[in-house]
Amino acid sequence: MRRSAPLALALAASLGVVAAGAARAQDRGVQRVVSLGGACVGCDLSTRKLEGARFIGSDFRGALLVGSDLKGAVFLGARFNGANLAHANLHDAVMTGAAFNSADFSGADLSGVSGVGVDMANAKLDMANLSDAEAAGADLRNAQARGARFDHARLGAAQLKDGDFVGASFRGADLTGTILTNARLEGADFSGARMRGTQLFGADLSAARGLTREQLNAACFDHNTRLPPDLTPVERGCGRAGGFVSHRDPDHDHDRD
Repeated sequence: MRRSAPLALALAASLGVVAAGAARAQDRGVQRVVSLGGACVGCDLSTRKLEGARFIGSDFRGALLVGSDLKGAVFLGARFNGANLAHANLHDAVMTGAAFNSADFSGADLSGVSGVGVDMANAKLDMANLSDAEAAGADLRNAQARGARFDHARLGAAQLKDGDFVGASFRGADLTGTILTNARLEGADFSGARMRGTQLFGADLSAARGLTREQLNAACFDHNTRLPPDLTPVERGCGRAGGFVSHRDPDHDHDRD
């Protein structure tokens, strides 16, 4: 923290200049671009106006950006592990190759985010809005996302293993090949979701909403998967008659005909 203090002070001063310049730029109809590189570990940028900012290879681990306006911001190879972005506006942000491990996005607006391959393992996403997000291959293992919205999000091959998605909404989402092994999904809404090859080994779907026989027929599950009573058993699951797949390792070792 002490080593980052001079940078934090310089950054705060530069942001003040940027903010003043932004007002003049807006009067001229010019879009401002703020580029923030280097390291600002643990610095406080809460409630800052950083719309369209570019974080290129930056180190903002543990930073505070609570309620900040980061609409359309670009995070390329940036590290925000453990950062607090609760209630931040990240609509249409780009997070390619960025790391947000253990970050707090509670109540944040992540709608329309492009986060292909983003690392959000252990992140807190309670009540966050990830509608229309592009997050194929994203890592959300052990994420806590109670009441979060993933409506129409594209989560193909994303890792949601061991996550808490109680009451979350996946309406119209693309869950093709998504890994939901051992996830908590009580009250989650899957209406209209695409679930071809979705891995549901050990997941709790007993009180999930919007599930159909057709969706489960296309998904992969086993005897440890808790299904809604009215959908047990289904005709087939992941290509195995009777609806159950035997497996030893849910990540690698699926025995199939």
